[in-house]
Amino acid sequence: MKTTLMLTAVVLLAACNNPASDKTGATDTAKTTVAATPAGDPEKEWKPVDSATAMKAWMEYATPGEPHKAMAKGAGNWEGETTMWMAPGAPPMTSKSSCVSKMAMGGRYDVTTFSGSFMGQPFEGMAIMGYDNSKKAYISTWIDNMGTGMMHMEGKADASGKVITMTGKMTDPATGRECDVKEINTFIDDDHHTMEMYGPDPATGKQYKNMEIKFTRKK
Repeated sequence: MKTTLMLTAVVLLAACNNPASDKTGATDTAKTTVAATPAGDPEKEWKPVDSATAMKAWMEYATPGEPHKAMAKGAGNWEGETTMWMAPGAPPMTSKSSCVSKMAMGGRYDVTTFSGSFMGQPFEGMAIMGYDNSKKAYISTWIDNMGTGMMHMEGKADASGKVITMTGKMTDPATGRECDVKEINTFIDDDHHTMEMYGPDPATGKQYKNMEIKFTRKK
C-alpha cells in the first residue's frame, strides 16, 4: 500500500509539472516522456527485462554470500585503542573505546555500536556495513554524537580479502564543503583488526592519517 501511494504521488507530480498535460491530455504526456529519454545513450535508455530474469537478479542481489560470512566473523565484543592526530605532525591523542558488532537482517549487514571518549567528552557512534552483491563492493554508513550528518563510504577488498579500502565524502562544518575521506580496515586474525582513517589537512586540504584504532576481541 505504501509503495502504491508513493508511485501515485510521483505520477501526479510529473503530471503537474508537465505543461503539455494541461492542454493535450494523456497522448501528448506520453510523447513528452519518450522525448525526455536521451537517444543513443545505452546507459540511459530504458531496457525492458522479463519477469523471470528480474526475479533471478533480485534473488542473487538479496542472498548473502562469502563477503557476508566474512563480516559475520567480526560479531562480538571488542576493545579499542584509539590514536588521533589533529594535524600532520601534531602530538597524538590516545584513548580507550569499546564496541559491539552484530549481524542484522539475516546476516546481510554488520551493525556496530561504539562508546568511548573524545577530548574528555563521552563519545558514541554507530556503523552499518554491508556488501552490495550488485555493485560487488562494500558499503558503509557512519553516525555519531559529534555531528548531525551521515558519512557514506564504498570500496573493495584486496586479493587476500583481509584489507578493505573504502572512500567517500563528509561535510566539513567549518567550511560547509564536502571533503574526501578514506578508511582502511585490516583484518589480522579473528581476534585482531585495525581501522585507519584519512581526511584533509586543515592547512593544505591534502589527505593525511588522522586516526587509527587497534581492536582486540574481548575474551
